[in-house]
Amino acid sequence: MNPFSSGTRLRDMIRAIRACKTAAEERAVVRKECATIRAAVSDNDNDYRHRNLAKLMFIHMLGYPTHFGQMECLKLIAAPGFPEKRIGYLGLMLLLDERQEVLMLVTNSLKQDLNHTNQYIVGLALCALGNICSAEMARDLAPEVERLLQFRDPNIRKKAALCSIRIVKKVPDLAENFVNPVVSLLKEKHHGVLLTAIQLCTDLCNISEEALEFFRKKCTDGLVKALKDVVNSPYAPEYDIAGIADPFLHIRLLRLLRVLGHGDADASESMNDILAQVATKTESNKNAGNAILYECVETIMSIEDNGGLRVLAINILGRFLSNRDNNIRYVALNMLMKAVSVDDQAVQRHRATILECVKDLDASIRKRALELVYLLVNETNVKPLTKELIDYLHVSDQDFKEDLTEKICSIVEKLSPDKIWYIDQMLMVLSEGGNHVKDEVWHALIVVITNASNLHGYTVRALYKAIQTSTDQETLVRVAVWCIGEYGDMLVNNIGMLDLEDPITVTENDAVDVIEIAIKSHTSDLTTRSMCLIALLKLSSRFPACSQRIKDMVTQSKGSLLLELQQRSIEFDSIIAKHQNIRSVLVERMPVLDEATFSGRRAGSIPAAVSTSGLNISNGVKLNSAPLVDLLDLGVGDENQPPANTSATPGNNFLHDLLDVGTVPSQSQKSGTDALLDLLSLDSPHQNGSHDILSLNQNNNNNNNNNKSPVTTPSVNPMMDLLDGFGPTPSTPPPKEESGEYPPLVAFESSSLRLMFNFCKQPGNPQTTVIEANFTNKSSDVYTDFIFQAAVPKFLQLHLEPASSNTLPGNGNGSVTQKLQVTNSQHGKKSIIMRIRISYKLNNKEMLEEGQISNIPRHI
Repeated sequence: MNPFSSGTRLRDMIRAIRACKTAAEERAVVRKECATIRAAVSDNDNDYRHRNLAKLMFIHMLGYPTHFGQMECLKLIAAPGFPEKRIGYLGLMLLLDERQEVLMLVTNSLKQDLNHTNQYIVGLALCALGNICSAEMARDLAPEVERLLQFRDPNIRKKAALCSIRIVKKVPDLAENFVNPVVSLLKEKHHGVLLTAIQLCTDLCNISEEALEFFRKKCTDGLVKALKDVVNSPYAPEYDIAGIADPFLHIRLLRLLRVLGHGDADASESMNDILAQVATKTESNKNAGNAILYECVETIMSIEDNGGLRVLAINILGRFLSNRDNNIRYVALNMLMKAVSVDDQAVQRHRATILECVKDLDASIRKRALELVYLLVNETNVKPLTKELIDYLHVSDQDFKEDLTEKICSIVEKLSPDKIWYIDQMLMVLSEGGNHVKDEVWHALIVVITNASNLHGYTVRALYKAIQTSTDQETLVRVAVWCIGEYGDMLVNNIGMLDLEDPITVTENDAVDVIEIAIKSHTSDLTTRSMCLIALLKLSSRFPACSQRIKDMVTQSKGSLLLELQQRSIEFDSIIAKHQNIRSVLVERMPVLDEATFSGRRAGSIPAAVSTSGLNISNGVKLNSAPLVDLLDLGVGDENQPPANTSATPGNNFLHDLLDVGTVPSQSQKSGTDALLDLLSLDSPHQNGSHDILSLNQNNNNNNNNNKSPVTTPSVNPMMDLLDGFGPTPSTPPPKEESGEYPPLVAFESSSLRLMFNFCKQPGNPQTTVIEANFTNKSSDVYTDFIFQAAVPKFLQLHLEPASSNTLPGNGNGSVTQKLQVTNSQHGKKSIIMRIRISYKLNNKEMLEEGQISNIPRHI
């Protein structure tokens, strides 16, 4: 026989395909066979139609297209004989799915077969309908399936129940048609019918609230009795698995009882006894028994309250935690996490076992157990649990340390009984996993340290001891360097000793040694070295005997390739060498940082005073801005506390001259330092190693503070004008003004915003210009929380008044106006230029637009 004739047997084709040595040979065989089948389809070959369809199914399973054979399935289904229908329905289920339009053509054949006198043909139709039924077919054929639920043969009733499950999922409106028929199926003795009926009942309860109430009243007692019969039934070898009688029926019944008992006290009470019986009688040394116990625990935790049963269920989970199977332990941990909110005390009894799971070799179990421990921690057990976790931190894997340190830090911050315990635990965490500690954690530690004035000496001594053995932990080094810079005198003189401490001998040189080791360490990044330079500057005032040594150390950074370090070392060297009279004022201790404000900022409710993401500098290195704030003592104290008087000493003027910062009364909760850092990040502020003096102004339109104090800048000779580099100074000759008015100007425009400036002069004061800024929204959306900020060079003084609104309507239907008063000390020589930053919310999403304004004519 021709190996590629329509009469070729399926096994011959399979043998030919298997003989192929390459994929190309296989494709060639399949192409020839498909061509032969197409020819047979075209010739309407009835003799070998079933054989060709069997070949197509095999080719389909190999991954080749077989859509041309779909109509052959319909022809075989329409044939009168069972063998043809069997192949036809098999091909229908394999080659088609519910998305195929051709499937609608088979609906009539299915309806006829569902009413066929041959029960085997009825079974074929039910099987096909249960696999590929679409919503349209479900509506058309639901009455026939409902009728077959009462068929005389149990196998047909079983298949009808399975088909009904698909129908009610496809068309939930038909659920009520199957409620009454399924009640009689729940009384069946046939195992398959009972299993499928329970599953159908469960799906009906999940779909329809009316069906749920109906089954609660009519079927709860019967289901409890059925479960009791299964539990107490004698040994049945037909459905036995590893000595457990019919575990599949156990599980189906427990799941249905879980649905019926949830939210209903009466139904829950009626099943309490049998659930207790299942929990106590089921063997736990077999996997089938563990599956039943797990479902029993889930059912107990889902139904209405019964304290004794829940304790029993949690004890079962505790036994699961001691099982050698990782899967069983994992599901037990998952279930215990849900049980914590229901019965915390019962779960607490298994705390020791849960802690052992934190040390498990399996990473997924470790992580899940750690999350459970986090939920178990409260005010009464925080100390022993934290100690256990920190002890494990010493020996834990590097991959797990990040999660572990995060949870420990969160526990310590949330449930710390006192500050000394908090500091002790955080120092231990920093000593063991400091490189895995996030920035906001050690920032918060410094805030707590500043607020614990009676613990400053204790803390700096503890940090000094810790850093002797943990020099490779970057975060610990930062906190230690900061504290030694602030409280180095307390370290050397053993000031603030507590009863629990033993005095230590630390000289001034020893304290400086710590900073020197840190700044020279190859592992120290730019942030750490910058903090070291600030600490050295502060110690130069606190330790006069080491002043020359400190000066030499600072000088070594003058040649650093990192521009930030180079600039700081040059400036700090100048302070140490030339400005000793103001040094002590300049490096005074940090004020007490406001814990409530810092916590609010971490939670996102208050804008951060200092960007923790870092300051972008010209050489591409990311520098955390905290050391700059440390040096300046700006905007990090209590926001309700009045600013210190900066006009009494010449050192403050030198500070402004050195670091170009002018603090501005702000109408928002942001400090000037934050806005300064944010505005500078628009472009690199470091050019030729010098800064320009910036006057910074900002306004938060959510706050109607009427403080209108103008910005004052120190009178110094400029080194360079940083903002002169924004763009070319307009050299357009001044137009002829009429009546002293100036034409309006489009100062800034983007795809969504337009900013217009209207100018006017104060009589007799050409240096002062009053600008009315008019903001227009070009998009169709409404912008909320609208904030405008600006920065100007040192020869300008800028004052912002409150804006007219913080909401900007769309489509230009309204505008926001805000007045700016600018005093130009170089009027006629230099133009008004500024950097601007506009922030707003669009659909609760933060939006930001930044730019520069350099097109204002010089004569204005």
